[in-house]
Amino acid sequence: MAISVVMPALELTQETGKLVAWRKKEGERVAKGEPLLEVETDKAVVEIEAPAEGILAGIRAHEGAVIPVGQTIAWIVVPGEVAPTGGAAPISESRAATTSHPTQEPGAGLSKKTGPAGTGISPKARRLAQENGVEIGKIQGSGPGGEILASDILAAAGSKGAAAPRLAPAAGSVVSLGSIGRLMAERTTLSWTSVPHFFVARAVDAGPLLAAREQLAANIEKAHGARVTHTDLLVALVARALAGHPRMNSGWSAEGPRLNPQVNIAIATAVEDGVVAPVIHNADKAALGEIAAQRRDLTERARINKLRPADISGATFTFSNLGMYHVDAFTAIINPPQAGILAVGQIADRVVPVDGRPGIRPMVTLTLSCDHRVVDGARAAEFLNELADSIREAETRLR
Repeated sequence: MAISVVMPALELTQETGKLVAWRKKEGERVAKGEPLLEVETDKAVVEIEAPAEGILAGIRAHEGAVIPVGQTIAWIVVPGEVAPTGGAAPISESRAATTSHPTQEPGAGLSKKTGPAGTGISPKARRLAQENGVEIGKIQGSGPGGEILASDILAAAGSKGAAAPRLAPAAGSVVSLGSIGRLMAERTTLSWTSVPHFFVARAVDAGPLLAAREQLAANIEKAHGARVTHTDLLVALVARALAGHPRMNSGWSAEGPRLNPQVNIAIATAVEDGVVAPVIHNADKAALGEIAAQRRDLTERARINKLRPADISGATFTFSNLGMYHVDAFTAIINPPQAGILAVGQIADRVVPVDGRPGIRPMVTLTLSCDHRVVDGARAAEFLNELADSIREAETRLR
């Protein structure tokens, strides 16, 4: 019996999805749970797994098409079976360009499977190949499984004397945003104009945090194979603090604040075309080593567009760290319907009072952005104070 492949709903309010690439070709055998196609949301490009085992047949949507959620785009059949016919056609690229959805990126119509021996290619690499006139079929990818990365295209372009893509557009020109960048712009504008933001900030002595990393990192790296970062330490402490402050872990709904049953932390991650926020689920119950391993896996897959739907869904709070860019402090825009997002600056030595005298301590500034419909200033301050206490006791609380 034929099994339909439909455009999935990856978000509660999603009405359509953009088909970025098929991972299998018409007539190829697929296994249940095997990556079948890539779909773009306003958060990331995610892999969709095959719902059944069989032969991919009756493909009715091409790469770059914008398709209504729930519409059949292909079938998986048993050998010798014919795919059903009929049904609505997907929204064409020309129609999609007239909607609020992003238009097709340059090169998006090229197949994901155009590298040597059917290897994959990242969306940015595909675009760079078209801009630089590089033949994808002649490139040996350096990414996982032979994936062709942007760096491979640039190296090939340099070796053939092709001009590198222009990094800075000419004055007065319009910068072309990628799909994720365009959707990120729309979401942040909606959040900033519709969510009543307010901010609370706290400078905290990060000395205990550094000491905890020094004490715990070696054993965790040995056990989990992941290097422990400041982000890992802070995500663990934030998650445990949120467990004791349910309103801070809530979301806004039409009926009012809605308490979330889990603590799921989204980590803002810079990618080629914008920012995505993969999620560590049940972070308050996860050991530090588990958080470090998950964070490494999620960020690596985010940067090569290998996230799955579950990786970007269910977040109850967002964490954003710009310390690695030497930023002292910043304020972040909330990702609705979440009640808050924590912005973390760099850890830097500063002159502060120590036992009544000037001293030098490694300080970090935490800035909490809150939705005033869900939490008030007192609740936000209580949460931030709890987090500051957790950092001061990091070595004990993270064991």
